[in-house]
Amino acid sequence: MPQISANGLRFEYETFGQAADPAVLLIMGFSAQMTMWPEALCRGLAGRGYYVIRFDNRDIGLSSHLNELGVPDLASAMAKAMTGGQVEAPYSLDDMAEDAVEVLKALDVASAHIVGASMGGMIAQLVAVRHPEATRSLISIMSTTGRRDLPPANPEAMAALTTPPASNGRLDRIRAGVNVWKVIGSPGFAEPEDVLEATVVREVDRSPYDPNGIGRQMLAILAAPPRNELLSQLRVPARVIHGADDPLIPLAAGHDTAAAIPGAELVVVPGMGHGFESGLVPVYLEQIGEFIASVEQRARS
Repeated sequence: MPQISANGLRFEYETFGQAADPAVLLIMGFSAQMTMWPEALCRGLAGRGYYVIRFDNRDIGLSSHLNELGVPDLASAMAKAMTGGQVEAPYSLDDMAEDAVEVLKALDVASAHIVGASMGGMIAQLVAVRHPEATRSLISIMSTTGRRDLPPANPEAMAALTTPPASNGRLDRIRAGVNVWKVIGSPGFAEPEDVLEATVVREVDRSPYDPNGIGRQMLAILAAPPRNELLSQLRVPARVIHGADDPLIPLAAGHDTAAAIPGAELVVVPGMGHGFESGLVPVYLEQIGEFIASVEQRARS
């Protein structure tokens, strides 16, 4: 896959469809590579007439890893966040939103439908607020405004996500990855064991393990202030998609996100947790594709 320079970093990216078509930028979540956006979804959107772009965020996958920023002290940061203290981070979600906009510019894309999942939804929200000229619409998936009084993650889900593998070895990383997706995944769309393991193996083998990069992403999340007031200023079409059974970012966060954005539509998917199982691809394709088509139709008329 190719790389581009943007915002002073190198980003691994992949495109689907024709560059002349309306663009869709997919922003992935915490510690996840761009390949967690199912290829069937990317190709499905391209087949509906869209130019689909996915990329690795900073500090993950094959994009730039900011090792010069040091080793994050996650235990201290999480303790501070739990007691209401201000967490310091070497970079912010705003910086990551700037990355996304600069990726579009590097690809000569003036504007795109901005789609983000989990942390990627937080980043997508900031792209839409800070760069409305680059935003055709916003789709925030299984994400949150970051409001402090929202229900917390299920403790088992948070533990699965934040507990490192038993070692940096390949097999331990695979075991840890399978456990994460079993815990936070979608009970109504559960993958067969072999399919789930194959997905995790693909992700593990794609790039070296960088726990410090993952930690820096977590610091950016913990340091981010709530976005409710910012989102109240948003004037682009928006859809919020959330799983009814999300153990990591509970459904209340989806309701809060939709309530914060004027005119936003909320879609609650029964049986959906915090995942991208193959059974969810038709749901994502319909909810994203139909919404984008309606936005494009309104723009033409």
